[in-house]
Amino acid sequence: MRPRVKICCMASVEEARLAVECGASAVGLVSAMPSGPGPIAEELIAEIAATVPPPVATFLLTCRQDAGSIIEQQRRCRVNTIQLCDRVGAEVYGELREALRGVALVQVVHVGGEESLEEALTVAPHVDALLLDSGNQNLAVKELGGTGRTHDWRVSRRIVERSPVPVFLAGGLKAENVAQAFQAVRPFGLDLCSGVRTDGKLDADKLRRFFANIPTAAA
Repeated sequence: MRPRVKICCMASVEEARLAVECGASAVGLVSAMPSGPGPIAEELIAEIAATVPPPVATFLLTCRQDAGSIIEQQRRCRVNTIQLCDRVGAEVYGELREALRGVALVQVVHVGGEESLEEALTVAPHVDALLLDSGNQNLAVKELGGTGRTHDWRVSRRIVERSPVPVFLAGGLKAENVAQAFQAVRPFGLDLCSGVRTDGKLDADKLRRFFANIPTAAA
């Protein structure tokens, strides 16, 4: 089966339209982050989200960790998916479910060593999908995505094999390695930002090359 593709770090209505035209199943809209590329104002997130046609998913990337502010943020931005880029308390999932009915929850797990497998399996029952990325929450200034680095795909493959929910793979993906990444991990979906950009802008040629290489990966 062809993996779903999420193109992240949308900066305009035009970028979102290009991503969808090339085959994106989801677009990522980055709110304020402690570091990394792509954050835009919530007003622009709402504007872009309103133009994305169903069934394409609109992901709000948030670093917030308390349910109240995440709920308020979703209501301002009007997205259909929340991507939790940092760890949250177990009670937060229930509060989000109760308040945001019909909004999907995706938890990011920043893959390091074997401890990432345990973390992923602990949070998976609370969310609709996992997203495996290459950040580092333990730095003084947290890295919560957009690093352009790959991580240990062997750990990611083990998470995919044991997760009860779909898993997206992120971290350093591009046209040149998407086939290898898919064969190594076999995720439900692929997520990328810098791999299809030039000087920070979405590059139509890179985007099309990435999508052209996916059938080979999924064969």
